[in-house]
Amino acid sequence: MPNTIPANLDEAKLAALVDRFYQKVRVDPLLGPIFNPRVNDWDAHKVLMTSFWATVALRTGHYRGNPLARHQPLPIGVEHFQRWLALWRQTAEELLDAESTALMVGYAERIGYGMRVGMGLTDHLRGRESGISIRVRQSTATTR
Repeated sequence: MPNTIPANLDEAKLAALVDRFYQKVRVDPLLGPIFNPRVNDWDAHKVLMTSFWATVALRTGHYRGNPLARHQPLPIGVEHFQRWLALWRQTAEELLDAESTALMVGYAERIGYGMRVGMGLTDHLRGRESGISIRVRQSTATTR
């Protein structure tokens, strides 16, 4: 991802993006039934997600959480991630300039891929499953 933050991207734009995105999620026939019963306070969730995206895109460092752990118990598959990304891309294109859209979609693609890997929803093998030896690094210091 680029080292520079687009001049037109700020926390207010991210809040608008998150708000519109979750309006779509809530009525989406695939995503709504997964998330509506689990999110008790959508306004609080949107504040949290704005904090998440501001930390990702603007490097604010305000978000503290574990998205993978929150999503692992959910009954979601690859099709849910595909729909999530399609809605995110559509919403970003509606609200942001081209540079900011490219940045936010790029981040979403990387995050979605990482989440799918973490949830075992890809062919990507993790850790020992990959056949790559994992061993403890031994200290180079010698005892005398």
